[in-house]
Amino acid sequence: QVQLVESGGGLVQPGDSLRLSCAVSGGTFSTLAMAWWRQARGKERQLVAAIGWNGINTHYTDSAKGRFTISKDNANNKAYLQMNSLMPADTAVYYCAASSQFLVTHQQGYDYWGQGTQVTVSS
Repeated sequence: QVQLVESGGGLVQPGDSLRLSCAVSGGTFSTLAMAWWRQARGKERQLVAAIGWNGINTHYTDSAKGRFTISKDNANNKAYLQMNSLMPADTAVYYCAASSQFLVTHQQGYDYWGQGTQVTVSS
């Protein structure tokens, strides 16, 4: 059974940076595509960024382009989301997800989910 554990969330000020980590166990990490989703209070979960199992192909939503970077460390079974220039609109619970498909952008394509980590951007 694949398990995902997120870490790195917290309370930051606008303009700050934060790096989220996702530790994966119980599967062959190098064959998993990874993604970060987020869900703000009262809103639907939305994709932030995704990366293919090769760690090269990526997809970003418009809100993440130019500010966020997703990466995948196949040697250490971890995925990351580097977030820069954070804004209050980025406040949400961030979820790590894994898929057996190469690179997917819809929720139904993800087989495994973490419990989420809270990111709050406030002055």
